[in-house]
Amino acid sequence: MLRLFVLLLLLANGVYWIWSEGGLRGFGYGPAQQREPQRMAQQIHPDALQILTAADLQRVEAQVKADLAPRQCLQAGPLDAGQVESLRTLLEAQWAADTWQLNTVAVPARWMVYMGKFAGEEALAKKRGELAAMNLKVHSVETPALQLGLSLGLFESEVLANAELARLAARGIRTARVIAERADEQITLLRLPAVSEAMRPLVDTLTPVLAGKPLVVCP
Repeated sequence: MLRLFVLLLLLANGVYWIWSEGGLRGFGYGPAQQREPQRMAQQIHPDALQILTAADLQRVEAQVKADLAPRQCLQAGPLDAGQVESLRTLLEAQWAADTWQLNTVAVPARWMVYMGKFAGEEALAKKRGELAAMNLKVHSVETPALQLGLSLGLFESEVLANAELARLAARGIRTARVIAERADEQITLLRLPAVSEAMRPLVDTLTPVLAGKPLVVCP
């Protein structure tokens, strides 16, 4: 009996081995096949690996550090035609194309409620004091052609400026008038959208060409 049991056990093990190796697939029997071709596609290809030297690693680390450094947008203008051409030549020679812009911007006309011109600084100061006593805000005029004068407000349209002039007239202001402080114009601005600390020496090379037009933080 024991001999028969041993023979049956050997026979069962032999049949299982043949089944597990796929020997019975012709009869419709066999283990399920495991196929995952996507795993082969995900394998790392040894031929694509690159061993970095210490110098290579330092360059990579420096680039990563530069990419993560804080950046600031700077802008200068308006620029005249000569400055635009000089800047374009300099920037194209020394700067990457995506690090600078020379943008032409439409600037609308602006209107001013104006008082002046006054005979001298003493007359100007006297009028400024009179207006301050009336709790009116006044501003110095920067345009050379309008000095010595005072601004009682800047407006985007002549209609708004005239409305303010009428309001001031009701308060006793008689000598103010509305003028076109500037006409519609097109101006060109230099824009550096992402300046890092490492780029500061390069930015300094633009100073002579900008000729007194400082680089300021973009609005």
